[in-house]
Amino acid sequence: MFRHPVGSSVTRWWKFATSDRVVVLDRFRLLLVALWGGLLLAVALLAAPSAFAVLERAQAGLLVARLFALEANLSLAAALLLMMMERRKAREIQGAALTAEFVLPAAALFCTVLGYFALQPMMAAARAGQGPWSFMALHAVSFACYGLKTVAVLALAWRCTKHRP
Repeated sequence: MFRHPVGSSVTRWWKFATSDRVVVLDRFRLLLVALWGGLLLAVALLAAPSAFAVLERAQAGLLVARLFALEANLSLAAALLLMMMERRKAREIQGAALTAEFVLPAAALFCTVLGYFALQPMMAAARAGQGPWSFMALHAVSFACYGLKTVAVLALAWRCTKHRP
């Protein structure tokens, strides 16, 4: 079997192609993190307060519940995509498998699953007078999960923008 020498054009091309793919992957990752962070901040700081400011409480609750449902599904997709991108990058550059760039979207994914998919059915039951916890206690836990998720995504955005030589 023929092997290319270390300095051959094929070896140089492969190194260039690998580094080019990593750069493109980093740019897509940064774009996705920026969009995700912007979504989280817009829902929390603009959409939810505005809904309660202009609509009746029941209507605002329905609107905000729909916004959080959409955000939770988008957060699942974004977290999984970012985790897959980080795994791919680690494989391409033969780096560490467990990095902060992998752990932060995993933490955001955990917060999404706990804060929305686990707590929302419990909140509906609490609103109906069922279950051991009050609606407000569950709402506070859900709020904390959303806040932690936002911090994790913003920390990931911060890490993605650091200068790499």
